[in-house]
Amino acid sequence: MTMRVLVTGGAGFLGVNLAHHLSMQGVAVISLDIATSVAAEYPPGTIFRVGDVRDPGTVSRTLAETGPIDVVIHAAAALPLWRPHDIRTTNIAGTHTVLDCARSAGVPRTVFISSTAVYGVPDKHPIDETDPMIGVGPYGESKVAAEQICAAYRAQGYCVPVVRPKTFLGPGRLGVFQILYDWVFAGKRIPILGPGHNRYQLLEVGDLCDAIWRAATHASDRVNDTFNVGASRFATVAEDVGDLCLHAGTRAQVFPVPAWPAKAALRSLEAVNLSPLYRWVYGTADRDSYVSTTKISDALDWQPRHSNAEALIHAYDWYVEHRSELGTSTGVTHRVAWDQGALALLKKIL
Repeated sequence: MTMRVLVTGGAGFLGVNLAHHLSMQGVAVISLDIATSVAAEYPPGTIFRVGDVRDPGTVSRTLAETGPIDVVIHAAAALPLWRPHDIRTTNIAGTHTVLDCARSAGVPRTVFISSTAVYGVPDKHPIDETDPMIGVGPYGESKVAAEQICAAYRAQGYCVPVVRPKTFLGPGRLGVFQILYDWVFAGKRIPILGPGHNRYQLLEVGDLCDAIWRAATHASDRVNDTFNVGASRFATVAEDVGDLCLHAGTRAQVFPVPAWPAKAALRSLEAVNLSPLYRWVYGTADRDSYVSTTKISDALDWQPRHSNAEALIHAYDWYVEHRSELGTSTGVTHRVAWDQGALALLKKIL
């Protein structure tokens, strides 16, 4: 019998990639998202439902009409540039709603997509799953609260694998990476905070989809836990961005700037909504940021295939190929460009 998986947040960058990954495994995919999906972007046979994960009626109705569902992958989330109220209600109340409805509908497992943002800005590296959760800002705090809800359901006997991915990217990922790619394509100097000697781990979206698939299908006694996910091969920020610039073949090059004044300026710009870079992005940009993936490797035999540089280059090549199709519209999700604000003026100078 064909496995049926409901993906919340199915219209997002991760949701689209998950749909393709699951379809390749022979899975019937049901997408639930508050946004309308473009069917041509998905594998044939994908079922679409438009609705808000905060609404129990919508979630319950989707499960009933498209079931029986074998696994829910809860990837829906309000991202850091959203309004704080929407972040809290979507990421906290929405998670409770999805778990409650899935369990009530008899779905045996719900995989929750969290974030390494739950760790805040720690000094210890690599970070492992037992380290304290100190979320920064509304988004990080909401993910901590959502994980606490997952833990409560797990304590009641429900299977809730939690996946904590590093910042992930791949073909079609825009958002903050579109700013980087726009500058590289234009041959600009690419400011990095500090000398760039820090190591900042990323994650290719295909590797993330593989990790989620394993969490969705391995035995419950192996997956009913929390797992970090990140690239195993990553260099320093200066080296990884430098490799991207070299690949691009433009005049773009790494341009180190003093970290403290740059952070102060970005903090001021963020306060008056003139920069899309939020606190966690610039707060960690000059610091080591990498997690241990030993746990998921041991428990689920997961190994990432792509390095930081490879992920950056693959996504950049997609951007160059599709740049003329992207238009000038901006938004707050990973699938659209972000308004660069005052950074656009800096781009002209550099």
